[in-house]
Amino acid sequence: MITGIGNIAPLSGTQSIFPEAKTAEAATGDAFSAMVTELATNTVARLENAEGLSFKALEGEAETRAVVDAVMSAEQSLQAAIAIRDKIVTAYLDISRMAI
Repeated sequence: MITGIGNIAPLSGTQSIFPEAKTAEAATGDAFSAMVTELATNTVARLENAEGLSFKALEGEAETRAVVDAVMSAEQSLQAAIAIRDKIVTAYLDISRMAI
């Protein structure tokens, strides 16, 4: 049976024409979902760390070098997340344009 994607409900009464591929498809979907979730979590953590260090530097409690390293790491993570998001959106649009 086809499962829903995100907030999109599954199609009722549909079945896969390859029932043996169902477990591999579910495992791949779970792995992809876990990877995207981990990416988002790590990106947010790095952004929060950079923000915290920036505030500490303003109070005179953190070294400039540590702040620069944290901000650069956060910026790289954010740019990677944006690039991956763009690729996912492009792939979705390509799939949505396919003729059935």
